[in-house]
Amino acid sequence: MLDHIGIHVRDLDRSRSFYAAALAELGITVVMEVSADQTGGVASVGFGADGNPFFWIGNGKATTSTSHIAFTASSRALVDAFYKAAIAAGGRDNGAPGLRPHYHPAYYGAFVLDMDGNNIEAVCHKPE
Repeated sequence: MLDHIGIHVRDLDRSRSFYAAALAELGITVVMEVSADQTGGVASVGFGADGNPFFWIGNGKATTSTSHIAFTASSRALVDAFYKAAIAAGGRDNGAPGLRPHYHPAYYGAFVLDMDGNNIEAVCHKPE
């Protein structure tokens, strides 16, 4: 089981705004922020729920590859809301909300690319 995950972003303020808007639809908010002085060089923002920061973005070294991160949504409507909010916040479409039966019959997901090209997904595994 994962405790948390972190990715590097080029523009921390812009990415913070994007993720704050997109993840709010899933009940995920900023839980913690640490400065470059506190960490010895990398400012970071921790998003999570119930006081637990499990998704971190930081302004470290730019990477040459991208990541795919999927967040659980409790309903298909929340997948739709995530997608709409992420696009409005500057994300790029990488797969509109819909069923992905090649994964399993109830897999309902939406995919958005963030400012750094990371593939961010919201997924609901519940049947309608």
